[in-house]
Amino acid sequence: MTQLDHPMARAQSATRRRFVLGACASAVALAFTSAGFGFPTFFTQAFADTPPAGLDGFLLLSRKLTGRTTFDPALAQRVYDALSKSDSEFAGNVSALNVWLAAHGGVPSDTVTQALKADTPKLAGTVTAIMRAWYLGLVGDAPRVSVVAYERALMFDPVNDVLTIPSYCRDVPFYWAKKPPGAA
Repeated sequence: MTQLDHPMARAQSATRRRFVLGACASAVALAFTSAGFGFPTFFTQAFADTPPAGLDGFLLLSRKLTGRTTFDPALAQRVYDALSKSDSEFAGNVSALNVWLAAHGGVPSDTVTQALKADTPKLAGTVTAIMRAWYLGLVGDAPRVSVVAYERALMFDPVNDVLTIPSYCRDVPFYWAKKPPGAA
């Protein structure tokens, strides 16, 4: 019986092989990292063509369109849910817009909307709906308009240092645009 035929020797040999393979894998990982190809970047690049879906995709698109880096999580969920409820194709349109923006770029939102109107008006409408929801706090069209944000609508941000936001909405959206009763 040779030394390699002994069961203990075979176990040690297998352990050494695993150690050497692990050391080689670590060396490769270190080489990638020091060359600027860190594993997170490497894997991210491999899947870069696939934008996130759902709420994450919506937030990615919202950041691009509004130029904001963060959103209130509860408000973001409420806006996303309302927009998804108002348009059955909303989630697909968000994914398509993320892909389109990755290929074409173009912000602010009015530039994107103008570019999309000719080719894909449905996506241009989605951009408008998203911006309307964030800035005005409104989702849907009359007579089924939902108020998803009022005090925290982004339209108040530019003037928040000089304007006191009313703590309640006095009537239906755009009530001030209607003529008063008895006016000609």
